[in-house]
Amino acid sequence: MGRGKFKGKPTGRRNFSTPEEMVAGTSARPRTFKKEVEADDEEREELEEESENDSEEDNEKRKGTQGIIEIENPNLAKPKTLKAREADLNKTAELSRREREEIEKQKAHERYMRLQEQGKTEQAKKDLERLALIRQQRAEAAKKREEEKAAKEQKKTEARK
Repeated sequence: MGRGKFKGKPTGRRNFSTPEEMVAGTSARPRTFKKEVEADDEEREELEEESENDSEEDNEKRKGTQGIIEIENPNLAKPKTLKAREADLNKTAELSRREREEIEKQKAHERYMRLQEQGKTEQAKKDLERLALIRQQRAEAAKKREEEKAAKEQKKTEARK
């Protein structure tokens, strides 16, 4: 009786084919790959036929309350894949909610900027008032500088006389 949870090494003998047996095709373990592939293909065909039969039977009768209650689960319905030649080129793809919101946001911003340039928004009106006040202050400061400059020149001319 051994200790631990692992078993020992396998005690059976392994049979290896010699190169001569492999060439002759008489090895101890025959290759069955092609047979398995053919069997898989046949099984797939049988499954496809059964699934078609099942879908027809499902439409006819359902067990229990399934026939009474119609369930609309989008996860159950598998989306159909369209082939390139079946695709409708004239049909426009519907946008997702996020894409629609993004486009609406861009249009609203463009509309706001146009109104801003025209001076019709509250922000534009405030900016224009501020600009007018600054222009007025600058004009007064320039006028004051001119007066001071003229006064200095007048003092210089009086001092020379």
